[in-house]
Amino acid sequence: MFPSNPACNLDSNSAPDLLQTYADLVVWAGRADLIDVDEARALLAEAPARPLLAEAALEKAKILREAVYAALQAEAAGARVPDDALQIVRDAVALALPKRSLFPSGDRLAWQWTDAASLNTIGHRVAFETAEFLVSRNDRRRVRECTGPNCGWLFIDTSRGGRRRWCSDESCGTRSRVRRFRAKAAGNMAPDSKN
Repeated sequence: MFPSNPACNLDSNSAPDLLQTYADLVVWAGRADLIDVDEARALLAEAPARPLLAEAALEKAKILREAVYAALQAEAAGARVPDDALQIVRDAVALALPKRSLFPSGDRLAWQWTDAASLNTIGHRVAFETAEFLVSRNDRRRVRECTGPNCGWLFIDTSRGGRRRWCSDESCGTRSRVRRFRAKAAGNMAPDSKN
């Protein structure tokens, strides 16, 4: 499944971008299981040797991230994917497709990436996973946008009733319930006008 939200709240001007360096991108890709440990080591070794290419790959990944976010946010809102976001994803997928090939894996065949040493491999993998995710809409649960204030995170609603509202019950959900409780308590503490 495509890992979402590599950066905090893309809608907020005050939220930090967690992808500041190519190394940040590699760490994120490792945590998202897009690359393995050996690939991460190789990319981290290659980036300092080719800093301009690493910076270009990081910028392409950020542009793709924004397009993926726009596409998934549109799905969450029940809207059509914006044309510009769709074109960015299409272009990235077109670059990614030739980087996959079939290889023997035990007694079967499996897709494998052929560009593990390329500084653009993370972007290729994100593009491919995004395309797979977007076309599987009828075979999976719906993408939703967290209703927590100042959040903007997207998540797959795996709740039984399909009505989950928050990215995390422990963070945004708890904050919302506490805020609602305090507002209700403040309303009950208002001076009684009958006295």
